[in-house]
Amino acid sequence: MDRQTMVSTICYDEFERSGHSFFFDELATDHPSISLTIEEPGVLPRVLEPEVMDTPEEAHDYDAMDHAEVNARFVSDLITYHGRSPSGEWLDVGTGTALIPITLCQRVESCRIVGTDLAEQMILLGLQNVIAAGLSHRIRLDRVDAKAMPYPDQSFEAVLSNSIVHHIPDPLAVLAEMARLVAPGGTLFVRDLTRPNSQNELDRFVQLYVGQEPEHAQAMFRDSLHASLTLVEVQHMVASLGLPQDGVQMTSDRHWTWTWRRPTRPLT
Repeated sequence: MDRQTMVSTICYDEFERSGHSFFFDELATDHPSISLTIEEPGVLPRVLEPEVMDTPEEAHDYDAMDHAEVNARFVSDLITYHGRSPSGEWLDVGTGTALIPITLCQRVESCRIVGTDLAEQMILLGLQNVIAAGLSHRIRLDRVDAKAMPYPDQSFEAVLSNSIVHHIPDPLAVLAEMARLVAPGGTLFVRDLTRPNSQNELDRFVQLYVGQEPEHAQAMFRDSLHASLTLVEVQHMVASLGLPQDGVQMTSDRHWTWTWRRPTRPLT
């Protein structure tokens, strides 16, 4: 290519065959079998990374990275957006080693959370973290595929997720599943990295944010940036689900955030 162009294709017929086409009673519409193509000149091509980090070494390296500042901001922004004390169960999709549920429960005494991850080693290390924090009575960890979660529709007061979307080759089903599980009046709060516009920008982010971390941790962050979606890509996916695309906004120099509140009564 003589210019950097990112082309993302969302195939609605594949999405319908996955069984997610009518996950909203109040927003369900028939999706025609069409292909939506998004071209973004000047954006790095997306380079996928493994969907599951499931060796003991990967789980340990992830857990050892300094997530404290990013996680604290995520939890603060979530609490502010939700706007009230928890009264029901919350769901953290892609919980990793359960650092965000632990931070959230330490901040909000009434919070009860189910954390999910497909990686067994992440869950095992997360269980150790939960026990060490004395929060086993408030945090449950399930090994679950985010593309097909086993929970009933509209069953969680809040559904949250930090940095899972870039791990998924075709994230539309995951976004649909997370929205499906939000209870009436409940909160959806999803955040992830955004893919930089250039290799120079990507290298600058690596140096700025993980330059003091071990080389392997720097490589993990670099791979995650390469695998991330752009703001426009996420907005188009959200719009394809029948939800407002302006709910997806840049919230830092390297993160987008998707927020939505399910109406308390069906839309007419």
